[in-house]
Amino acid sequence: MVTIAIIGRPNVGKSTLFNRLVGKRLALVDDRPGVTRDRREGDATLLDIEFTVVDTAGLEDAGAQTLEGRMRAQTEAAVDAADLSLFVVDAKSGLTPQDSFFGELLRRRGRPVILVANKAEARGSDVGFYDAFSLGLGEPVAISAEHGEGMGDLRDAIVAALGPEVFDVEVDEAEADVEVVLDEEGEPVEVYDETKPLRIAIVGRPNAGKSTLINRFIGQDRLLTGPEAGITRDSISVEWEWRGRRVKMFDTAGLRRKAKIQEKLEKLSVADALRAIKFAEVVVIVLDATIPFERQDLQIADLIAREGRAPVIAFNKWDLIEDRQEVLADLRERTERLLPQIRGIQAVPISGETGTGLERLMKAIAETHETWNRRVSTAKLNQWLERMVAHHPPPAVAGRRVNVKYMTQVKTRPPTFIVSTTRPEALGASYTRYLVNGLREDFGLAGVPIRLNLRKPANPYASRKKRSH
Repeated sequence: MVTIAIIGRPNVGKSTLFNRLVGKRLALVDDRPGVTRDRREGDATLLDIEFTVVDTAGLEDAGAQTLEGRMRAQTEAAVDAADLSLFVVDAKSGLTPQDSFFGELLRRRGRPVILVANKAEARGSDVGFYDAFSLGLGEPVAISAEHGEGMGDLRDAIVAALGPEVFDVEVDEAEADVEVVLDEEGEPVEVYDETKPLRIAIVGRPNAGKSTLINRFIGQDRLLTGPEAGITRDSISVEWEWRGRRVKMFDTAGLRRKAKIQEKLEKLSVADALRAIKFAEVVVIVLDATIPFERQDLQIADLIAREGRAPVIAFNKWDLIEDRQEVLADLRERTERLLPQIRGIQAVPISGETGTGLERLMKAIAETHETWNRRVSTAKLNQWLERMVAHHPPPAVAGRRVNVKYMTQVKTRPPTFIVSTTRPEALGASYTRYLVNGLREDFGLAGVPIRLNLRKPANPYASRKKRSH
């Protein structure tokens, strides 16, 4: 079996990640650094892959004969024995000289490494996340080991590093063999392939009609349905084709408020549904058109946006609506007002019972998936940024205007951008919203989460100043 070691300096959350992967509290977790001293192994499961995971002592720069030095030797032995290492840094507190020292050490060892930016759910963690690029270990994977966020991205990074054949899983064809062409500025641009498979999760409150919808899609009564809420307990996957394109669709247990989740079995079902969301590319939120936008619906949509998945709304049970034009106008107005974080989300009225609107829903899914994969060239982004800043200058702080210098897109799925600015903390939420809304409108990025991160440009003289003291 594949062995993966978790490494990093003390107190970055290695043991919390270990416990998350093995599904038990096997490792002691405490705010004090240095609680873990020996290597600890466990059997880990991450979505559809399994491996042996090794928790290690925190890396410290100390003499070989000291306790810390002997702990470090144990960790280095674990790195050499493992097929892959997860180098964990703390995005919340940012990089330290220790992180840089051990990043360099790992590069010299030449062993496979994935850089993991933990505590990414914390306010202000964006700066630490983007500083992690400077370690030279590739793109960091943002996670929250404590809350289980970003586990789908971590799974994809592990499979990409070791190969799908190692875990006996299918290649994520949406990411593999991407065709690249040059745009008019000579920059490489990925070409979206409309034939690549789609991974779709169907989520919603109990009894919204999720299983009925999937049965209608595949044309058979594959999934048990009925008037009782909570019939589906496992995340069931079905495969079929739409316009010659392979579709893998996951039906999930209904998600209800925590206070109403009492049985152990239902808790497991909800956890299974949350895993399906993290593993999917597009997530269809099925709302009951007769009682839409209850608090739980909005929480589900917010969770999908935070996970960075591509969301689509299906207003189900449309066959029960009488004044359809008026109701549809009202639903679309409420969608824009209640879900500003995914402005422009595609919302389609359907009936799982009669099959009405299913072709439109699939078209919306395919379009949203394409948007989620969209990349904008750096040249176009900076021309656009110049116009946006000229039209609406950033705020002034203590009489000095905040200087917005540069912008680039660092990843897709979802579209993620960095803006370089002299005063990231002073730019403000309203100005960030202005830029995000402009990106949606001008580059066709409506309806998907957009990550916009502000960072201060590195000072090239900082290290020189330190040496002079």
